[in-house]
Amino acid sequence: MKLLAVHPSALMYTRVFLRLEPLGLELVAGAARNEGHDVQIIDLQVESHEDYWKRLADFKPDAICFSGSYLANIPEILDLCKETKQRMPGKFIFVGGHSVSFIAPDVLQLSEGAIDCILKGEGDATVGLLLEAIEKKTDLLKVPGAITVDGEGPPPIFVKSLDTVRPARDLLHHRNKYFIGTLDPAASIEFARGCPWDCTFCSAWTFYGRSYRTVSPQVIADELEALKEPGIFIVDDVAFVHQEHGMAIADEIKKRGIKKEYYLETRADVLLRNKEVFKTWSEIGLTYIFIGLEAVDEEGLKQFRKRVSLDANFEALEYARSLGLTVAINIIADPSWTRERFEAVRQWCLEIPDIVNISVTTPYPGTEIWHREARRLTTRDYRLFDIQHAVLPTTLPLPEFYKELVKTQQVLNTKHMGWEALKGTVGIATRLLLHGQTNFVKMLWKFNSVFNPKLQLSDHMRKPRYEMPVQPDVVDKIDRKALYVHGPGGRRTRALDDATEGFVDKTRMGAEAAAAE
Repeated sequence: MKLLAVHPSALMYTRVFLRLEPLGLELVAGAARNEGHDVQIIDLQVESHEDYWKRLADFKPDAICFSGSYLANIPEILDLCKETKQRMPGKFIFVGGHSVSFIAPDVLQLSEGAIDCILKGEGDATVGLLLEAIEKKTDLLKVPGAITVDGEGPPPIFVKSLDTVRPARDLLHHRNKYFIGTLDPAASIEFARGCPWDCTFCSAWTFYGRSYRTVSPQVIADELEALKEPGIFIVDDVAFVHQEHGMAIADEIKKRGIKKEYYLETRADVLLRNKEVFKTWSEIGLTYIFIGLEAVDEEGLKQFRKRVSLDANFEALEYARSLGLTVAINIIADPSWTRERFEAVRQWCLEIPDIVNISVTTPYPGTEIWHREARRLTTRDYRLFDIQHAVLPTTLPLPEFYKELVKTQQVLNTKHMGWEALKGTVGIATRLLLHGQTNFVKMLWKFNSVFNPKLQLSDHMRKPRYEMPVQPDVVDKIDRKALYVHGPGGRRTRALDDATEGFVDKTRMGAEAAAAE
């Protein structure tokens, strides 16, 4: 059957700093195509709603799937599903992805019958089973992870091997539109899937059941060789957790003479534990490294359950700089911050050479802080859950909070964007422009038009099109296993040696939690 796979429009943050290819959707498309289906992809980050309607008319798909990976995209997805159902009543519409997996019943209810099914969990594992059930008109609720208004099917399942499903990159139009920083254009690739840690603000571990699975170095190298893009974004939640795997990939790249530039994300403690891996990668093309510090004080680290000391964080930054890497870090601004707190963070950001990103504490479904947050949500508008809006009560009046937030984010703009940044990267910018690549150069002046306190405040004034259900009172004790989309499978689901498994346990919650899982 014919399937159109749709990625929704760009979110606030991605309109400036990056635009990544929809790798998850490409993997779903690849899995569907492997089962003999005719598949097309449209990415509304780089195409328009008008393009979507034209593609529907030209392709005439039997089924349409939407990627619901980001909470703030839910309203757009619902609107498109409703209008599609109205224009083409016979089309089967389903939604999958990270965020929607945690809120499937709510989204189904809001869709008012426009969404036929939500597919929880890893879509590339079950999309073939769902399409077969649609085609043969068999019971959808026998498909793992399927949820309809009639009930819920068996628990979602994992892909049997990450080596067997490859992304259908050839189906993606406008590949030159994807970039991250000066890596323009950039493709995305997966080395490993899942995360064995359990930070309170994150839902990666609750989605994957604290599993950690890897792609074989040979398959990774095959894919890198086939990619035309010079820049590569490694999408792993934490890169190179397993030292031997990271080194094996590097060896395969060196053996084949693959020349690329890489951007990855990792933890400070992983970087310090596996220094040789990162040193080797700096020699074969690693250019950018993003380290999620989250906080610059011990109290903040404790709040987010990142059991990494401040000293270790700063040591990791120094080591990354010593490798010649461009370092980017993330700091989470809590709604309780005062003017003094913002000012202290600004001064710290000005004193370090690294790129600093400031996000806002956001309780997402699937995270512990979603269930434990004592402060009630001040909004239930899905559009504001994008880590750039305050959805919890702020100590400062909201206009002042946004003023201080953007003033702090302006540190990034001043240091790394606009004319100053262009002077520092004139050679890179010239090379990109000569090759027709304008993504990086255009974003240098976008900051003020996107990050604006008045605009952010006005977002709160818009009447919500879709709202989350009213949330219950704060839960004192949480059954952590109830948070999972994919149920926890324990040690057997983590491709880690015993020493690395022990390291992970020591750097998350400690022995008590380790014994419980």
